[in-house]
Amino acid sequence: MIYKDVEKIVDDAISTIGKNIILGLPIAVGKPTVIANEFYRRAKADPSIKLTMMSGLTLQTPAWNSDIERRLIQPLSERLFGGYPDPVYMRDAHAGKLPANVDLQEIYLSPGTGLGKPAMQQGYMSSNYTHVARDIEAAGCNAMAIMVSEKSATGKHSTGSNADATVMQLWDMNRARAAGRNVAILAQVNRNMPYMYGAGECSPEEFTGILDCDAGHHPIFAPPKEPITVTDYSIGFHVSALIKDGGTFQVGFGSLADAIVYALQLRHEKNDVYRRIVRDTKVDEKFMPIIQKVGGEEPFEKGLYGCSEFIFDGFIRLMDSGIIKRRVYDHPILQSLLNEGVIGEEVTADNINVLLDRGIIGPWITEEVFRALRKFGIFKDNVAWDDGCLVLPNGDRIPADMRDIVARNRVVNECLGDKLTNGLLIHAGFFIGSRWFYDQLMNMDDARRREIKMREISFVNQIPGQDELKLLQRLHGRFVNTAMMATVLGGVASDTLDNNQVISGVGGQFNFVSMGHEIPGARSIIVVRSVRAGSSGPESNIVFSVGNLTIPRHLRDIFVTEYGIADVRGKTDRDTIIEILKITDSRFQQALLKKAKENSKVPADYQIPLAFRGNLPEAVANLAKPFIKEGLFPTFPYGTELTKEELGLAKALRGLKARLTPKGFRPTGAAIGKTFRPPAAARPYLERMKLDSPADRKEKIIQKLVLYALAEDGVI
Repeated sequence: MIYKDVEKIVDDAISTIGKNIILGLPIAVGKPTVIANEFYRRAKADPSIKLTMMSGLTLQTPAWNSDIERRLIQPLSERLFGGYPDPVYMRDAHAGKLPANVDLQEIYLSPGTGLGKPAMQQGYMSSNYTHVARDIEAAGCNAMAIMVSEKSATGKHSTGSNADATVMQLWDMNRARAAGRNVAILAQVNRNMPYMYGAGECSPEEFTGILDCDAGHHPIFAPPKEPITVTDYSIGFHVSALIKDGGTFQVGFGSLADAIVYALQLRHEKNDVYRRIVRDTKVDEKFMPIIQKVGGEEPFEKGLYGCSEFIFDGFIRLMDSGIIKRRVYDHPILQSLLNEGVIGEEVTADNINVLLDRGIIGPWITEEVFRALRKFGIFKDNVAWDDGCLVLPNGDRIPADMRDIVARNRVVNECLGDKLTNGLLIHAGFFIGSRWFYDQLMNMDDARRREIKMREISFVNQIPGQDELKLLQRLHGRFVNTAMMATVLGGVASDTLDNNQVISGVGGQFNFVSMGHEIPGARSIIVVRSVRAGSSGPESNIVFSVGNLTIPRHLRDIFVTEYGIADVRGKTDRDTIIEILKITDSRFQQALLKKAKENSKVPADYQIPLAFRGNLPEAVANLAKPFIKEGLFPTFPYGTELTKEELGLAKALRGLKARLTPKGFRPTGAAIGKTFRPPAAARPYLERMKLDSPADRKEKIIQKLVLYALAEDGVI
């Protein structure tokens, strides 16, 4: 049933399932916030309703904690997120205002946003992404709501971004519905959601109600791009040299992922420049053996296939650059022949000989075999099979008897296609990205979009289920994931602090690390920035031990920091510590080494080699300087949604926040002077903050703080 009123669709859902509502929602941009907000509004107004909301990565527009932050963020938020409906229940959860009859359970928090917030910390549900649909079903879920695209010409909708756990839940709910259970399966149509092919294609009959109203056609959430730092670029170039041509690629999101994509493009499109960077930054001098073993420096002649939990802008850029170009096929035997190189994507007479030799085609071409091979372009679309014959468009009939030389020659000359079809460049569970990314998907040629197939998360994130096909498709898998911290023994912390406060969530990281070990020829690559800013100065992200591990040390493999690559797969604890210390910031190496010796983990006389004792930020910065001058390491290689003034203000205000502490506040005379005599260069920044003509004493104080921050940061 089609609804134009969100109140009516929720009315009918509650009348079906009752007031004990267990509502499952997708993660990220596929969340039907209009419907979710209405369920929450009902529960907030009616204490007799018990509402449990199960979701993850609930995206909100930026908030502010002070007037100075508001002046920067509010206009930016209105420009970037205008029309996006904020999840009211999440706003209340962060503010500690959830009513007692509402329980919010999130499997993944927007990184860092839940710290110190009881509702977020207590309602976090730790679960592998591949187990989410199972866990939601086990909780007794009786309602789900998802966002879908408009109907296609076939009359189907698409879940667009979210195949992932969403379609698995949709299948579960429809099985429950068929068994006679009272459930509400709701969809919110959004014309801005791209129609994506794959597991997320669904018929209207799969829903008990479909909301198609003006409020539902809101912009898809598009987070602004993050600046890429020199640290990010250093990590990106090390990772890019570990990606094997002809292999499989997965990566996360954010500035590190953008840096990796940029380095891959440079490797492919400007290989001479790429090799010069690798040489001049001494990457080859220290790490060439692992690069030669695992990856390479050459352009991508065979190309990559993308198999990633989610995709973002970078995957489209890699497609456009001709890097993601290795097509895979949903046919194990065909994929095996391609892997062996005995057939190529061009269909030739030799293909028939190979298919005959391998027994794929028997003495007679059966209808089942014919249809399977026609699907992949070996036979032309306009050729049919009927009663033991191949039928040409003009009606001629050719016996499907491959023992008959005449018939066989006619099949080769008249029935074969030109090249393989229905190959896939990318499998993914969901997507999130910029407005540019969404526009690319919306306006992409249909044939090109069909090369991106959205699949349920159990297909993308693990091997069990279609094992043979997955192993054949995922050649030389390189699964790249980001960590908060790594231990010297190769354990990884990515979601939770020592005090059990949750930063984000496990997501699919454990799955992909496991695949890195399970698939022959695959590798797991964990990237981590070696240091972070602490309350009293820099702190190491390489630690001796940590209270909560996302990845246990027995799954250790390859680690990358801005200082290099550590290959620790199959190594002893001693050798693991030795290798990881080589890529640790030198300000922390000796303390870690001392602790390792005290605990008998390395020999008492071991010393870190001299070549690895200069791991300092200024060393990375100095190596990057010549390339920055050439314009090779831009802060925003793919553009930015922020103006020059907004970028300067954001950087300066971050610095101000760090300085306004008892230990950190050390004002300089030059900066203080500019607060009393603002230079002309300050005017655009003050205008952007509406502080060019302060109206009262409060605004004058804020103006001086902004001027001080801009001056201290060198913006003015």
